[in-house]
Amino acid sequence: MQNALASPKTIWHTTASSRVPGLAQSPPMTSQQMTGIPSVASKPKQRWHRHPGVRSKGELTLGERAADKMRNGMGSWAFVFGSLIFLGAWMILNGNHGFDKYPFILLNLVLSCLAAMQGAILLIAAKRSDQISSELAEHDFETDVRAKELLEQLTANFEALSAQHAELHEELRNVRAQLAAKE
Repeated sequence: MQNALASPKTIWHTTASSRVPGLAQSPPMTSQQMTGIPSVASKPKQRWHRHPGVRSKGELTLGERAADKMRNGMGSWAFVFGSLIFLGAWMILNGNHGFDKYPFILLNLVLSCLAAMQGAILLIAAKRSDQISSELAEHDFETDVRAKELLEQLTANFEALSAQHAELHEELRNVRAQLAAKE
């Protein structure tokens, strides 16, 4: 009688753990172990290019792919350290005896041109980032609308089932009353 009053989860747990030795002692599996898919926390890189709401690879124009590559290249520590090494090598090799002597006028011109181009490149990259954010927001909105429709449908179905259950319960009560009256 006590097992009949216990919840189904408790019954399953007691019967399963008594049938399978060591089941109760084993730690729960992680989602990564169950699915084989690595968790997001283990890979810190952004994975927006795999998102179903964002165009990627073959769907992008040549300009969009170039903007992504430039943003990823120029916005990296490798670029910063590469630039520092380039500047240091230029200054060491051209100190007082190279083709661009101490005031480094040619280097100044190159850096000015690079800064001008980087401004435009950063604007292109920012525009591409805004486009990605817009695509993600649009996909999220569409998903929310679909979820709302499904919830409304489920709510209507649940209300219909509740009404049907109430009718059946009332019918059962009437049948029990008729059976009690016959006895």
